[in-house]
Amino acid sequence: MTRGTLFVVATPIGNLEDITLRALETLRTCAVVAAEDTRTAKKLFDRHGIATPCLSFHGHSGLNRVAELVKRLESGDNVGLISDAGTPGISDPGEALVAGAAAAGITVVPIPGPAAFVAALSASGLPMARVAFEGFLAAKPAERRKQLAQLVRETRTLAFYEAPHRIAESLADLRDALGADRRACVAREITKIHEEFERATLGELAARWEKREPRGEFTVIVAGAPEVDETASVDVESAVRAALDAGKSVSAAAKEVAAALGRPRNEVYALALRLEGRK
Repeated sequence: MTRGTLFVVATPIGNLEDITLRALETLRTCAVVAAEDTRTAKKLFDRHGIATPCLSFHGHSGLNRVAELVKRLESGDNVGLISDAGTPGISDPGEALVAGAAAAGITVVPIPGPAAFVAALSASGLPMARVAFEGFLAAKPAERRKQLAQLVRETRTLAFYEAPHRIAESLADLRDALGADRRACVAREITKIHEEFERATLGELAARWEKREPRGEFTVIVAGAPEVDETASVDVESAVRAALDAGKSVSAAAKEVAAALGRPRNEVYALALRLEGRK
């Protein structure tokens, strides 16, 4: 018996015209499409005249749904996989099904297309050669700040997704962790009617969104940290260790070393936290 193929199909992140001809043909010819939300899928299918049946596959579907779909694939059905928007598995459901199909020896074929962070990056005006995609920041403030402390010295351009109700506090945490002068771009409602790109420093962006009512889907692109002389880094670490060993608090040690060596205080503070064992 010929086995089916799992097609991982990227769909529009806003404008329903942003879909490839190959994606449309694939969705039309699959036996079934596993969709993050069948209601969202119906809008896309109605727009493009696709009659393929859909079943739900979301973050809470569980292993039983994965097993059901793998069984269909093994029986010869071609299955399409889509998320609400963009590429399945990129901060969206899909990873479990792809892993299950691959483990069962099913052929998995990507049908490439939109990804919000790639679109935002392309119009951000920030370096694009080396990028670290971090997905959604942690919802809890303490976890989010811990996550950002690990990225203080990351030299690659950073890309994040954020929910509208958390964008203001996340930008404030980004500013505090990475520095108010770090260049960034807030992209909102990409490809939609109210598409907007704001390019400024993290300090300026945090101040603006503290006063604005957030609406829509957000992607935040942040410039990476400048390359650091490793010899200088060793000197900073030694100075921080000495200050902590002398009984100074993390905050006091960071302030003292940053002033003495002319380094960004937020960077030295993150280092002091690591050395103190609080991360």
